[in-house]
Amino acid sequence: MSQQNLLVELFVEELPPKALKKLGESFSSTLFETLKLQGLSTDNSVVTSFATPRRLAAHITAIEAQAKDKQISQKLMPVSVGLDANGNATPALIKRLNGMGLDETTVSQLTKQMDGKNEALFLEVTQKGAVLNDGLQKAIEEAIQKLPIPKVMTYQLADGWSSVNFVRPAHGLIALHGSDVVATSVLGLNANNQTQGHRFEAKLANVVIKNADSYAEQLKTEGAVIASFAERRAEIVQQLTTAAAKEGLKPIDDDALLDEVTALVERPNVLLGQFEEIYLEVPQECLILTMKANQKYFPLLDSNNKLTNKFLIVSNICPADPSAVIGGNERVVRPRLADAKFFFDQDRKKTLESRIASLEKVVYHNKLGSQGQRTERVAAIAIAIGKQLGGADLAAKAGLAAQLAKTDLITDMVGEFPELQGIMGRYYAQHEDLDDEVAFAIEDHYKPRFAGDDLPRNQVGITVALADKLETLVGLFSIGEKPTGDKDPFALRRQALGIIRMLIEGKLSLAFEPLIQNVLSAFEHDAANTAATVQAIKEFCFDRLSVNLRENGATAQEVDAVLSLDPALLSGIPQRLTAVRTFAKLAEAPALAAANKRVSNILKKVEGEIQAQVNVSLLQEPAEIALNNALLSVKPEADKQFETGDYTNSLKALAALKAPVDDFFDNVMVNAEDAALKANRLGLLATLHQTMNRVADLSKLAS
Repeated sequence: MSQQNLLVELFVEELPPKALKKLGESFSSTLFETLKLQGLSTDNSVVTSFATPRRLAAHITAIEAQAKDKQISQKLMPVSVGLDANGNATPALIKRLNGMGLDETTVSQLTKQMDGKNEALFLEVTQKGAVLNDGLQKAIEEAIQKLPIPKVMTYQLADGWSSVNFVRPAHGLIALHGSDVVATSVLGLNANNQTQGHRFEAKLANVVIKNADSYAEQLKTEGAVIASFAERRAEIVQQLTTAAAKEGLKPIDDDALLDEVTALVERPNVLLGQFEEIYLEVPQECLILTMKANQKYFPLLDSNNKLTNKFLIVSNICPADPSAVIGGNERVVRPRLADAKFFFDQDRKKTLESRIASLEKVVYHNKLGSQGQRTERVAAIAIAIGKQLGGADLAAKAGLAAQLAKTDLITDMVGEFPELQGIMGRYYAQHEDLDDEVAFAIEDHYKPRFAGDDLPRNQVGITVALADKLETLVGLFSIGEKPTGDKDPFALRRQALGIIRMLIEGKLSLAFEPLIQNVLSAFEHDAANTAATVQAIKEFCFDRLSVNLRENGATAQEVDAVLSLDPALLSGIPQRLTAVRTFAKLAEAPALAAANKRVSNILKKVEGEIQAQVNVSLLQEPAEIALNNALLSVKPEADKQFETGDYTNSLKALAALKAPVDDFFDNVMVNAEDAALKANRLGLLATLHQTMNRVADLSKLAS
């Protein structure tokens, strides 16, 4: 059976650059998987993906011209249904065989096999292996159908009547098995062995591909195209690094920009451009953003990470004299930088404070009022939190930062570049000589913006960011805007995680439930629903916290053990988890966890309240006396360590309880007939339960 390497290329008009990498990966992987399912690939087959602005391609090694035949055993029906008492075929079996294109003569070829507890009739058939022509046709159609296309367009084919749907008009299809063209067709195209190279740099108008293995090399030498996305990206990185090094500078590090530029060019050529130094008076974030977002340039930084007036252009052509290309790009970027400078100069003519009143004209939510009303709430919350965390000075700075935090939303610069919100507020605050803590808090109050993002850099920023996120979360919950399923239009999961991270990583001594209650009081809401709203917010946040802790390495049992106690201060949760992990490694841990679970079950079944008190005079059995004495020794030490925050040693102290606890359950009847004796023993167990479950609910560790 002929086994050769396979090449498939779909030649199209320029593909959307931000989607190209995924399109290329999807096209090649789906082709490979579909061929594999049909038995046309081997265990040693390897797929290589190619993607340029004008082509999606895949090279797959060791593809069969025809897959091997397969023996298939097909169940027909139970023997009792298919054969009568004399072993002859029933009408039901004959009908089934006829439906498969077979007749009664096939009955003698059927086999009987056990199917569970019953015997069934099976038809043993040989399925012919798929032929590459048919298998590849199916694979290409599947690959096109499963492409993660951002937006489909409809276009007419050459006949002027037919139309097809695809991401961009397709103009060519290559399908080569070795050097042989595989007869396939898709999107109105018939496969051949020709493609086109670079629009301007190719040596030949049409590149005739000799065989599947010569594709990449021929495109490079004859077509002036680097077909591999990864190879082209690496070439751009190398050229950027070399060009920057010649100037003693370094290009900005941006993987998303690098991927996008790689998807825009087929033959990269990095050139150096520059602009007038006067534009460096504008905050570098503005200049960097406009160069990256609008022009796809790589700004150059000095050794102190300060922006210079030089930038790198990734061109798609390699002229002998690049001056015209460089000059054209410099002329294009200059007006953008001039706009940024104009916005910056104009914005600084008004103070941030003078813009506060304008926030009343900006709608926040139709049920929660304007941005002005929201700002008042955030400021009040920030002041209250500031007083708790740092007294009057922190409260005053946090209140001021909160009042000014959203004012840059109505500046010209942020209107043009929304991504700069907060950043421009910081620059304008520093221009007005406001306290640096306040200025940086204005920038940082959006943090953390995503998983892994930094927290605000100072206590004022932490306070305002916490107030801002709490106002959003609590306010939207108060009007019933809760996330449902995978829908979270207001990104409340992200807000909740930001709150949790600041409370924990910032080691803030703020009790969670009272914090939610205080924030809720800033909104007009039905007082009768206060408890339910607070509980819903709390459950939502604890669910986010549980997921986050598990993602960071904690087991579900450990997380459940800690969170089931509903700790007031989230800041202590990491220490509690560490303590639980340490405790779980003790030899005594399994027995104590099991005993704790048993105690919990006993206490749950008792009606009425049980006091964690013991009357020593009512202790009778040696085992209960020994357990009480052990508790009198262990409890003070465990409680002392707990109060000082040493949760690990608090749990370690419990190891001494294993022997007396085991002895107690082996020799003492808790539910004694004497009511006083029973109550005293329940009190002893309640004391034990209280002692063991201050750091975490250890019963959750029981298997």
